[in-house]
Amino acid sequence: MAISRKMRDFVANGSMIRKMFEEGKRLKAIYGDDAVFDFSIGNPDLSVPWEIKERLKAVVEADDADLHAYMPNAGLPEARAAIAERINRDQGLTLTGAQVVVTCGAAGALNIAFKTLLEPGDEVLVSSPYFVEYGFIADNHGGVLKTVPALSDFSLDVPALEAAIGPRTKAVLVNTPNNPTGRIYSAESLARLAVAMERKGRELGHTIYLVSDEPYRRLAYDDAKVPSPMASYANSIIASSFSKDLSLPGERLGYAAVNPAAEDSGEIVAALSLANRILGFVNAPSLMQKVIAGLGDECVDVSIYERRRDKFVASLRASGYELGLPEGAFYLFVKTPGDDDEAFLALLKEGNILVVPGSGFGAPGYFRVAYCVDDEVIDGALPGFERAMRKSRARA
Repeated sequence: MAISRKMRDFVANGSMIRKMFEEGKRLKAIYGDDAVFDFSIGNPDLSVPWEIKERLKAVVEADDADLHAYMPNAGLPEARAAIAERINRDQGLTLTGAQVVVTCGAAGALNIAFKTLLEPGDEVLVSSPYFVEYGFIADNHGGVLKTVPALSDFSLDVPALEAAIGPRTKAVLVNTPNNPTGRIYSAESLARLAVAMERKGRELGHTIYLVSDEPYRRLAYDDAKVPSPMASYANSIIASSFSKDLSLPGERLGYAAVNPAAEDSGEIVAALSLANRILGFVNAPSLMQKVIAGLGDECVDVSIYERRRDKFVASLRASGYELGLPEGAFYLFVKTPGDDDEAFLALLKEGNILVVPGSGFGAPGYFRVAYCVDDEVIDGALPGFERAMRKSRARA
């Protein structure tokens, strides 16, 4: 056997998101781009903010001697400081650049966080539905992902999370706004979770860390405010990126940030920095780090996503679909008609509509739609969604 048994299983059961994305590419090669409606992957389609483009041009034209040079493990000091200031503005915190480590995307931040925190066999709790790659990332560092179902509205079930905390629980992972549901966790639920984690930590005799994965923080609708998990709990780490709010996913620009009130916060930052090196990430591209050294409040035009959300939700509900109104991110999480998920998604695929089954997020009975696509894709797909619903009802 050329590859390990574990990797053989991972390949067989890998991310459904990527599988559907690859299927979309295959179908487009057959039918043409305009005939395929691919809602599989959260790949932002909005333009990068003008200020970021201008700063990129200025950095390239300055042609500093160290523009493409190696950098410190934790990233360029000026980039770390700019990220800390942005976090503080958004969340009312008091971080400095010394608490920030620049990473290759939010995935890089989660990897170095789990590398830093986990002993083999330690558990990471997460509310489901959840981003499926969390399990792979925890496993990278000997950890075990343990899932706890959310409440029916996809908000945190704090009593269930507390009940699931055991002797091997090292971290609780939250993702708000949530992928795939778009749910924003309330300040009240985060405060209750913090109390529960502190209580269980005292009972078990060890610190339980809160890791907040928040790349969608700035994609919130209806003037909603996204409460800060870090503000609610001292022993906390943020993992995030600029992939979504600046439309820069391909630049792999993210960060980890440690609460300055955390126990041994300096030691944690040092470990994150070393993990950044020994995992081979060192580091997000120096060019882009220089660009974000001047980072302000730039963000994509969130109103475009909000308009698409409203149109899409109204149209799907009119066709008979059951779904909530997402509070943030750019996903719809739709209840599958009938009892056979695969059969219904096959009906959608007959119209060249590609979505991701809820089982890919630990929630069978639903499917996820990523609406970070051009309006023409949404408009072109709506008749196909309606046809699939009619066919499903006719077969019931």
